[in-house]
This record gives sequence, structure tokens and C-alpha cells, in this order.
Amino acid sequence: MGMDFTLYGAAGSGSVPVEAALRLIGLDYQVVEAPTWEGEAERAKVAAVNPMRQVPALITPAGEVITESAAILIWLADSHPQARLAPTLDDRRRAQFLRWMSFIPAAVYSMFWVRDEPSRLVGADPKAQAEIQQRTADRIADCWRMMDSQITPGRFLLGEEITVLDLYVAVASRWTPRRRRFYAEAPGMAPVVRRVDALPALQDFWAERFPFDDGWEG
Repeated sequence: MGMDFTLYGAAGSGSVPVEAALRLIGLDYQVVEAPTWEGEAERAKVAAVNPMRQVPALITPAGEVITESAAILIWLADSHPQARLAPTLDDRRRAQFLRWMSFIPAAVYSMFWVRDEPSRLVGADPKAQAEIQQRTADRIADCWRMMDSQITPGRFLLGEEITVLDLYVAVASRWTPRRRRFYAEAPGMAPVVRRVDALPALQDFWAERFPFDDGWEG
């Protein structure tokens, strides 16, 4: 089978949980590497498929473009129910699945637009930029704490079976303020992300796309 899906993404970015889902489902795909934070040339790679010039962007075999990590993950899971990566519509866990899949981009992911380039909001003032970065890190930690207080994991976040929500949290929790603080703020979810880190089916994938280098936990 040829490469049916094309994913615009980058190592260590929001495309990583999408790539992990593609791997677990067993779909053929190719990645157009586009670390958009590195400059205009990289953003230009993505512009034709996503005017926001952000990754990830997935092109389906039918030529349809899907952007936004959460949307792509939900679509992939729902389109391939045999992989059992999302609760079905009649599953009692479905509402909470959608709740938390929406929460991560709205409450956590959105902070990175601010903290990655604080000059967008406060100009060139280094003191103001440093304050923005600290406050956004604290806000992200607060969000993880709140989620942890509202969820009762089993082996995985929604029970005994892995879902794309687990992939999403496992990756997002590696960004600022990094895993050590995540473990402290979200002790209920900490064993789950460690379990996702250790999935045998993803060991080669993690090594390639988001390595566990020395000091990676923060």
C-alpha cells in the first residue's frame, strides 16, 4: 500500500500524537517536516494547506484537509473504530472524552501562542516577556491540576483501554512546564503518561519523533 495520508508536522510538536495514532491504527502516511517556529520558510511549507501556517495538518486519501490536533485525533479514531482509540457515540465515556479532548487545546495548547513569542502581546520589554512566560507556565500547571482533580483514571485516562486522549496528554505534558511539574500537579494522571511512554508499540516511534533524552522531564 502507498502512502495514503500526508501529515504536515514536526518532531516534538503537536503533530506527534497524530503520528502516534496513525502508527497504532496501522495507516500508511508520510510526513512533510515543517518546524514552523524556525522561520518563514518552514511556515510557507504549510501555508498552502493551512492558512494559519501551523502544524499539524492532515491530508486524507480523499484529498480533504483537516487541521487542529484534537480534530484530527478524534476523526482518525472515529474513522477507524477497529483500533478502539476512542469511546463510541453510545459509550458512557464519550462525553468526558470530548470534554478533555477540547480542554487541552482550549486551555493548555493555546498558552503556547502567547509564551513562545510574548512580544506579540507585550512588545520588546524583556521584563514583561519574562513575566508572560512565567504566568503562562503557571496557567498550564493550573490547568493540569484542575483536569487531574476531575478525572479518575484506570490504566489509562478513561479506563482500561488507551485512547487518543492518552496520546494527546502524554505529548502535551512534555512541554512547558515539563513533566516534573506535571507529575507534581497531576499525580493521578502521572502513571498514565508514564504508561504511554512505555508502550512497546511506540518505543521506536518515540525515539524517532520525541526522544527521551537526558533531562527530558525538566
